[in-house]
This record gives sequence, structure tokens and C-alpha cells, in this order.
Amino acid sequence: MKKILVVFVFLSVMLGACGPSVPTVVVPTPTITPTASPAASDTPPEPSLTPSPEPSLTPIYPSEGYGPSGFPANVDPLTGLKVTDPSLLERRPMLIKVSNLPRSNRPQWGLSLADLVYEYYTEEGGTRFAALFYGRDADMVGPIRSGRFIDGDLVRGYKAIFAFGGAYYVEMNRYLQSDYADCMVLEGNTTPFFRYEPNGLNHLMINTAELSAYAKSKGIDTGRQPLDGMFFRLETPAGGQPVTQVDVRYSGVIYNRWNFVTATARYLRSADSANDYNNLSEQYKASSDRLTGQPIAFDNLVVLNVSHELYSPDIYDIQFSGSGSAIAFRDGQAYQVKWQRNDTDVVSLLNPDGTPFPFKPGTTWFEVIGMNSKLEQTGPVWRFIHYMP
Repeated sequence: MKKILVVFVFLSVMLGACGPSVPTVVVPTPTITPTASPAASDTPPEPSLTPSPEPSLTPIYPSEGYGPSGFPANVDPLTGLKVTDPSLLERRPMLIKVSNLPRSNRPQWGLSLADLVYEYYTEEGGTRFAALFYGRDADMVGPIRSGRFIDGDLVRGYKAIFAFGGAYYVEMNRYLQSDYADCMVLEGNTTPFFRYEPNGLNHLMINTAELSAYAKSKGIDTGRQPLDGMFFRLETPAGGQPVTQVDVRYSGVIYNRWNFVTATARYLRSADSANDYNNLSEQYKASSDRLTGQPIAFDNLVVLNVSHELYSPDIYDIQFSGSGSAIAFRDGQAYQVKWQRNDTDVVSLLNPDGTPFPFKPGTTWFEVIGMNSKLEQTGPVWRFIHYMP
């Protein structure tokens, strides 16, 4: 893959409130109409068939659910789950950039412990992850890579500390001129990054508890943040279509598959293990977390149609503000929904009638694809093909 000039700025988090304020961009909303912590090891573990359990839903989850506002003090507003340590919620979420290429960087560390993960197109067929940690900590997250324009929207919406490995100069300039500049943390002499060298690869990594403590030591407002917007209900919504497999193809280099596992009621991820430029012979390998040894499995999967604006050759500015169409998957069912966020909000989902769509309590993986993307359906197997803008 061709290298893009990246600016690495060595700095510490500065004092500040990390507050937001830029105009809202409204994105068109085309319709998609469906038819009927262990220590890390150098050797990647093979995932087991049974993902580790999420935090308990007992006592019985309230029938009215939680959110989109008024969350109890011990309920994570990004998962709808009660946390084992409510003090963790008295801080900012942390957005950490994680590599998806080259494949030698896989399996990554810590993704199974994130509340939310966004996957989006970067350039030349690649994708990258923006992982949000809040209700749980991870001893190692990485390999950490550079930021993109869309990360600014996510940092503002989730009021997050932003840990990343540099950026192309036009993207870095936007970060530095923003009202969240004080929330940026990059590798430096005093920042909590560290290097880890499986097979001599010298990965950039971070510990989320240390990152949170570091931000607090620098005077960042790390108290509980306003994170209203998501709605959670345990009961499976009516009106869904049975879908047991969801494929998302970004390119001949990056494609992934999510299989709904009835026994765990979660979506199990597999990812490309070889290039498939001609769309003839995709090859998959089960995705796992090198930190925990567990499969990458999430409770909700959401495919978001978002406008991709070509900023300059090989650089896309994903316009992640306003609203757009989406399809949400939970409990083996698919739902036509609408995503919505203002510049300072988390991403929420709405039913066609405008009422909040209920996420299943638990973790969510968001696949961000272009507005011109194609959906193919073969019974319970749905396939999304990423096209821009």
C-alpha cells in the first residue's frame, strides 16, 4: 500500500474542556428497502467457539429499557449495561485508533473490551477502527495508528480522550484548530503509550486505565460526560427480517463477515485472509482478540450509510453529522432505521416513525459505508458492497 505522509506530533494533553461547536452538516437519506485481561502473547490464539459472556443482565432488565436519557449512575450509556465499577463512568470515554492493515498486525489487542467500534474506509482499499472504551478497561489496545477526519466527529460526539499515532498534515491541522485539541494524546516522553514487539514489529500500544489517569493528571475535565442518545431494551423489536449472515465488502483487500450465533445471541466476526480483487474467491479467518484470546463478537451490528467526500487524492472526509439511512442487526433480525447525530451528540438510531430504535443491551460494532453502497440479499444472507460517495 502506498504510504501517505503522516505528521507525528509529540505532545501531552493540555488543560481544557474538550468542548464542541461547529455547524451541522445534513446528509441526504436515501432509502434501502430490504426484501423478504490476560497477558498478550506473540502467537495469536485461535478463538474459541464460545465468546466470553458480557456483564450480567440480572437482576431482570427493566421492561422499559434504559435511555435515551436519564441513565442510572451505574449504567453505561454506551452499552445499557450495569458496570461492575460505577466509578469508571465518572470519566471521559477514550477513542483509540487501531490498525486493520497489514494483516500481520492481526489479531489486534483489546477490541473485545470496547463498548463501541467504528470501522470505516481510509484509502487504497483499507479500513481502520475507532474503538471507544468506557465501561471496561483494557491493559493493551493496539496496534495504534493514525487518525482520519471522521475521528474528530466521533471525539466530539462522545466527548472522548483521543489517542492516536499522528495524522496527515491537513487532518492534524483540523484537530489542532478544533475545540477538542486539548483532548488529544500522542506518543511522547510523558504520555502513557508504550511499545510492544511481537516478532519485532514494535507496535504502539496503550493501557486505557493509564490513559484515563494521565488525562486527569493533566487537568482535563474527566468527570461524567453527557452521553445521552442511545436507547436499550432487552426485548427483540417487532418488524424485523431474519438475517443470519452479514457480509461487508469494502474492497478486494478488506472484507468481513458477521455470523449470528444463536447459542450466544451475538454476532461473530470473520475477516479477509487474502486479497480478492476480482470478487471471485473471498477467504475468511475468524477474528480474535490477542489480549483476551476471545473471538470478536458483538451484541449489535449497525451498517451506516454516510457521505464520503473526496478531500484530495486518497483522502476522504466522511460527513458524519446530520442523519442518514442505516440497517441495524440484533437478535438475528434486520431493521431499516435512520442514524442521527448533531455535532456534539453520540450516534442514535430512529425507527421509521421517529421513535428511538432499541439497541440490544451490550456492545455495538458500526460499519460505515458510502451513500452509493449496494445491498444484495439472498434469503437470510445480506451482503453490503461499499461504494462512495
